[in-house]
Amino acid sequence: MLRWLEPLRRGWLLYHLTDPHFAFMYDAPPEGEWVALDCETTGLDVHRDRIISIGAVRIVGNRLLTSERLEMLVRSDRALKADSVRVHQLRERDIAQGLEPEQAMRRLLDFIGSRPLVGYFLQFDVAMLNREIWRLLGVRLPQAKIEVSAMYYDFKNRQLPSHEQGVATIDLRFATMMSDLGLPLRDAHDALSDAVMAGLAFVKLRQLSGAQ
Repeated sequence: MLRWLEPLRRGWLLYHLTDPHFAFMYDAPPEGEWVALDCETTGLDVHRDRIISIGAVRIVGNRLLTSERLEMLVRSDRALKADSVRVHQLRERDIAQGLEPEQAMRRLLDFIGSRPLVGYFLQFDVAMLNREIWRLLGVRLPQAKIEVSAMYYDFKNRQLPSHEQGVATIDLRFATMMSDLGLPLRDAHDALSDAVMAGLAFVKLRQLSGAQ
């Protein structure tokens, strides 16, 4: 984007922000900082299902700051499906103790600030979050988004012979990626654990690419 357009774009976005407290989302992100996040939901329908837990952890340089993490249960107005309970092990009585969605979104936005977001299958999580944030603020998450499976694909693709690059099938399953990168695989489908694992993969892939 042309530099002279950026102030106009920022002003337009701030104009549509219904709560000026969150204007910090449009600030320049801190140098070398990111937030890895993951959500657990009642299902995989972006339009009908709801967020029931959120995990997030800050990344600074090549370190996950697990002491600076966020873990929340979120109340839902949708009944939990048996299939989803088997996946994330959260029951109705568990999420009944959680935060109201608006309160959870406010805490999450304060935690993220303007830092880029990191995750695996991040597009789904962002879509679920954006639905709640749009209701609250009239805007969507403006932070840059980094998909670790795309980083992994690029890394593996570069290792292929030139005639196979962009053509060969690369296994992007989470367990495959973690194993190939030599990283620990925690219990999946726990929001904080999934955020930590995505963060570890991000840091490892940055190191393999030569990023400092």
